[in-house]
Amino acid sequence: MKFKDRIEDGIGVLILKGKLMGYPETDELHDEMKSFLGQKIKNIVIDANGVSWMNSMGVGSLMRCLTTIRNAGGDLRLARMSEKARSVFVITQLISVFKIFETVEEGIESFKSE
Repeated sequence: MKFKDRIEDGIGVLILKGKLMGYPETDELHDEMKSFLGQKIKNIVIDANGVSWMNSMGVGSLMRCLTTIRNAGGDLRLARMSEKARSVFVITQLISVFKIFETVEEGIESFKSE
């Protein structure tokens, strides 16, 4: 798993590329979230277009990130999910827990409208 991050309009954007299947990438993802929080960035959009596959550990890692961000007073959005990744969220019914957007820009804008 590779990570690339940026800050856009005060929103953290994290681009994921590769498989989200377990250690060490799940811990690295959580560390990326904590890095944003360390910079006082509490609202984050994950660009998941590059995620080729995720298993239950990957989903659990995203849940852990969501909990960490919400406990810090922020929120997490997902954007550009592949059909394979989205299917995992549909099957697990987590599609109702996460706010998922077609584009990163829509995810960023969703924070501005709150």
